[in-house]
Amino acid sequence: MLSTLNHGRSLAVTTARSLAVPAQTAAVAGSSRHFAGKASPSGGEWQTMDGCTAVCHSSYAMMDTAFIYPITPSSPAAELAEQWSALGVKNAFGDVPKITQMQSEAGASGALHGALAAGSLATTYTASQGLLLMIPNMYKIAGELLPCVMHVAARALAGQALSIFGDHQDVMAVRQTGFAMINADTVQECHDMALIAHLATLRARVPFVSFFDGFRLSHCIEKVDTLPYNQMRRMVDMKALNAHRARALNPNRPYVRGTNENPDVYFQQFEASNSFYDKTPQIVKEEMDRVGAVTGRHYDLFQWTGPKDAEAAVVVLGSGASVVEEALPYINSQGKKVGVLKPRLYRPWSSEDFLKSLPKTVKRIAVLDRTKEPGSLGEPLYLD
Repeated sequence: MLSTLNHGRSLAVTTARSLAVPAQTAAVAGSSRHFAGKASPSGGEWQTMDGCTAVCHSSYAMMDTAFIYPITPSSPAAELAEQWSALGVKNAFGDVPKITQMQSEAGASGALHGALAAGSLATTYTASQGLLLMIPNMYKIAGELLPCVMHVAARALAGQALSIFGDHQDVMAVRQTGFAMINADTVQECHDMALIAHLATLRARVPFVSFFDGFRLSHCIEKVDTLPYNQMRRMVDMKALNAHRARALNPNRPYVRGTNENPDVYFQQFEASNSFYDKTPQIVKEEMDRVGAVTGRHYDLFQWTGPKDAEAAVVVLGSGASVVEEALPYINSQGKKVGVLKPRLYRPWSSEDFLKSLPKTVKRIAVLDRTKEPGSLGEPLYLD
């Protein structure tokens, strides 16, 4: 059982996670396990939780099953999903998801691929080297246009040394797999972006990596407005969900999948997927608007903060954007005109939306990458 694993978390953090459970859990586990927060404007409730709990709250609502293997700092999300399943907590569709721990992250991604091919709503939680072990199956999942979301607590990779702390080496190593990539820069956004990713992937048929900074967000405790599952259920495009179920491998509707093709057909089939990726940014924007209409928290593919006549812009992914935002008032009080641009949807990259979001007065752009690619002209975000 995952509950026997020791991840060195404090009692306070463990308590916060065990209390921050979906509202319907109280009927299963008793009121002692449920923190009854104050009602929020969105119709949900305010709860104190960390990023892993916020992600689990949204993802648990949208899954039939999850295949997991613990790795710091994403382990708490997987542990919570397993705990809630054992307690009989139901998802947004009234079913209790099945959580299965595999022998490795490679096994988890392989099982994930199989479950998706069978028409299931499946997900996983991982980080760092664990994500790298999933790359072969990520190509398969994206190539077959299977909707799913992988939740990644972004973490450094082991190179000259091991580091368990947050950067973007792992997620940037999978940017070419065909997965869409969406990111959060606060614990509240961990909750919201996870939900947006699950809603968008069904409509787009493009799988998503929803990532948030390891420890800086995964273990940071904040007050979060959590949406109730019945409200999330009403946001789901049931036509898209039923279409995903209908595409499942079924002996009554046989078709060929995973064939061996010659270069001419292989190339044409690969190019045929472009239309799905071209539509994805607009679909994500629409889901952001739908979530914003309910919660009052409005997001865009590229979020600008700063003066409308800014002359300099800082482009940064993840929690670093919040740090820059905090510094802007002081910087601009010194006579500067600086703003920050947060790319929320990193893949597919929408150049049109990027340019629309930048004030026309901007003359200089500083790009802050949180990864290193030795030998390249520049780091990934800078090159984009």
